[in-house]
Amino acid sequence: MKMARLEMVYLAALSMLGFVATDMYLPAFERMQDYFGTGAEAVALSLSVFLAGLALGQLLWGVISDRFGRRNALLLGLGLFVLSSLAVLVVDSIWQLLLLRALQALGVSAAAVIWQAMVIAEKSESDARRLFATIMPLVALTPALAPQLGVALLHGFDWQAIFVALAAMGALCFGVTLMRSADRPLPTNTSIAADFGLLLRRPNYLGNVLIYSAGSAAFFAFLTGLPKVMTSLGYGAGDIAGVFIPQTLAFMVGGYLGKRAVEKCGDGWVLKQLLLVFGLASLILLVVSQLSIPVIWPLLAPFCLLAAANGALYPIVVNRALGCAKECPATAAGLQNSIQISISFAASAAVALFASRALEAVGIAIGLSCIGVMLGYVISEPGQRRQWVAPDPARVALDEPE
Repeated sequence: MKMARLEMVYLAALSMLGFVATDMYLPAFERMQDYFGTGAEAVALSLSVFLAGLALGQLLWGVISDRFGRRNALLLGLGLFVLSSLAVLVVDSIWQLLLLRALQALGVSAAAVIWQAMVIAEKSESDARRLFATIMPLVALTPALAPQLGVALLHGFDWQAIFVALAAMGALCFGVTLMRSADRPLPTNTSIAADFGLLLRRPNYLGNVLIYSAGSAAFFAFLTGLPKVMTSLGYGAGDIAGVFIPQTLAFMVGGYLGKRAVEKCGDGWVLKQLLLVFGLASLILLVVSQLSIPVIWPLLAPFCLLAAANGALYPIVVNRALGCAKECPATAAGLQNSIQISISFAASAAVALFASRALEAVGIAIGLSCIGVMLGYVISEPGQRRQWVAPDPARVALDEPE
C-alpha cells in the first residue's frame, strides 16, 4: 500500500511538472523585462514559445517512448528539462531565453506524455481509471499554486530562483525515474505516420480525444477572457486572482464526485450525465454572455458547474481514449495531448483576438466547444452514430417481416 502511494505521488509529480513550468514564472515577468531590457511583449512571447514546444514535444516523445522504452525516453526528456532550466541562469539575451524556454518545453513534455502511458501499460483498466481520476483533479491545483510559489521565491531571492526550483523538481523526478526498472520497447512494424493514421481512424479514440480537447478549449477560452471581462466590470487585480479559486475547487470536487459515481454506476452512465451538465452550463454561459451583467457571478456560477463537469469528464475520456491504444500508449497519449493543446490554444487565441468584446467572445467560444464535446461523443459511441445516419431503404426492406 505504501509503495502504491509513493508511485501515485511520483506519477502526480510527472503530470504536474509541465504546468508548474508554465505558470510559476508568470509573476516574474516585470523583473525579467527589467533584466533583459525589453518590452512586455517579448517576455510574454516566452509563454507562447513554451506552449508551442509542449504541443510539438508531446508528439515527439510519444513516438520515442514506444520505440525506445518509456524509462529511457523519460530520462532523456527530464535531463533536457533540468539542463535548460539551469542554463537560464547564465543568459543575457531575450532570444536566448526564448530558445531555452522552447527546450524546456520539449524536455518536460516527455513527463506529460509518459506518465499517462505508464498508467495504461502497467495497470489494469480499473486501476488506470482510479489513477486518472485521482491525479487529474490534482493537476487543477497547479495554475493556482505555482504562481504563488513563484511570488515567494521572488520575495526571497530573484527571478532566477524560479528556474533553480524548476531544475530541482526535474532532477528529483529524474532520480526516481532512474531507480525504476527498464521497460522493453514495444515491437512495431509500422511507420510513425501509419500509427497516427490508425489512431485517428479509431472512432473510440478520436471521439474521446475530441471530448477532452473541446472541454479544455472551453476552459482556456474562459480563463483568457475572464481578466478583461472583470476589468470592464470594475474589478481589481486582487478580485481577478481570487476568482480562480472557486473554479479550481469546482474542478477538484467534480473529479472526486465523478470518481465515486463511476465506482457505483460505471463510466458509461456517468459520462452521459456529465455531458448533460456540460451542455446545460454551456447554454447558460452562452445566454449570460449576450446580456449586460453588472457583476461577475452570473458568469462565474455556471462556469463552476462546467468546471466540475470537466473535472469528472477528463479521467473518463482519457482512460477510454488511451485504453483502446494499448499497443502504442505513449504515441496515443502524445497525439491526444498535442491535439488538446492545439485546440485549446486556438480557442484562447480567438478570445484574445476579440478582447474588446471579451464577454460575447467567451460565450461563443464555449458554445462552439460544447458542440465539439457532443460531436466527440457521437463519434465515440457506435449506437449514437447510427441514430444520426439515415436508414438504408434496401436494408429496411430486407428487415421487414413478411
